[in-house]
Amino acid sequence: MGQLNTFPLSYKVQGQRIVIVGGGEEALNKVRLVTKTTAQVVIISRSVEPLFSGFPVEVHARAFAAADLDGAALVFVAEEGADAELAKVSARARGIPLNVVDVPSECDFYTPSIVERAPLTVAISTEGDAPVLARLVRARIEAMLAPNLGKIAGLAGRLRHLAESLIQDGPSRRRFYERLVTSPEIERAESRGEGLVAATKLLQQHAAGERRGVVWLIGAGPGSEDLLTLRAQRLLQEADVIVHDQLVPSVVVDMGRRDAERIDVGKAKGHHSFSQAQINTLIVRLAREGKRVARLKSGDPMVFGRAGEEISALRKAGLQYQIVPGISAALAAAADTATPVTLRKVSSGFIMATAHGADDGELNHWAQLAQSGLTLALYMGKSIASEVAGRLVAHGLSPLTPVGIVVNAGRSTMTTYSGNLSSLIEGHATLADGPAIIFVGEAVEAGDWADAAQLAGMSFKVA
Repeated sequence: MGQLNTFPLSYKVQGQRIVIVGGGEEALNKVRLVTKTTAQVVIISRSVEPLFSGFPVEVHARAFAAADLDGAALVFVAEEGADAELAKVSARARGIPLNVVDVPSECDFYTPSIVERAPLTVAISTEGDAPVLARLVRARIEAMLAPNLGKIAGLAGRLRHLAESLIQDGPSRRRFYERLVTSPEIERAESRGEGLVAATKLLQQHAAGERRGVVWLIGAGPGSEDLLTLRAQRLLQEADVIVHDQLVPSVVVDMGRRDAERIDVGKAKGHHSFSQAQINTLIVRLAREGKRVARLKSGDPMVFGRAGEEISALRKAGLQYQIVPGISAALAAAADTATPVTLRKVSSGFIMATAHGADDGELNHWAQLAQSGLTLALYMGKSIASEVAGRLVAHGLSPLTPVGIVVNAGRSTMTTYSGNLSSLIEGHATLADGPAIIFVGEAVEAGDWADAAQLAGMSFKVA
């Protein structure tokens, strides 16, 4: 591991001035950064572009004078010329830390990429060598930290004395603070302006030895880890237990805390399958033990995820829960094929339904909806696709109605097939392994299906 040429620290500027010499784009970039502080920001330049009106800064459109550095904590030079040279000499003569924009060799300090959740600040610096890398790292950290985290950190400060009086044990007090800053319930309360009340209640519960569990019903999306929501990522990092379906890829499950318990409740060869009643009992028991439970479901938990039954069990047990939406497979399939499932003058709506177990009345209803211009997205129908297509035609839908099938939507193994109801009825296709979405409707023709295997005229299997 190499050694640092700089020492990272937080520099106090409260009640002082930050002077920026320059009036152009580079000066504006520094203004965006330093106006996040409580310092008085002063802009000095003979040529000031009208860029600073939206910021709390003091602008002087004139030549720089050495006296401009009176009371200054930091100096930025963001232009060239005689004024810039005088500013450099004056700053060095007074021992004021100096930053010359884009000239690392003349800088006493570098401006890092900052993740700001005041009073929490995370700074990322590459000592001026790779600012683009610093920005990329910043984006990843931004994704990890809840928007209200700074306000919750402020709550921790306001409760410090009360926490010390109620919880004498140091490790127990640390556990309380961990619960406070990772609690989605506190985050929601803070967004309603009720953060202090909720945090005080949590403190009292912790001091009394109460451990309140919670279940987060999280949509894992179609399978690619980069399609997981930011909220889902944060909660997976906070969960004590991850209860996941078999369809959720291990790469998504592994985004949870390393020490979190993992329980697979899905069907897999050689593995006992949990019934829905057993899953309900499991998550209730875990939450009653005071654990934070991530119930991880493929796609969106509210779309064919049987979340309603789990919510009912949690409500009956009087337990806290939260729904975290995910990208449903039908939406991922539409994105994979650029299929506009609603299209002006073609399709005015979009129906998601499960083909498995559908009775004749449902199929008749679907056929009428498709005839009226809606797009059908049928889940769990791969093995009976030919039969369903035949019954839709029998109920009046044209055999020439476009059909598109996406298997493993949102994943690197995604495969596509296209044709119409007639070609699907012929049943020549052997579809790839994996969950499938079957699109039916005129809007399907507007998607990108040029490279899709055709549903008629050949027998094939895409691995």
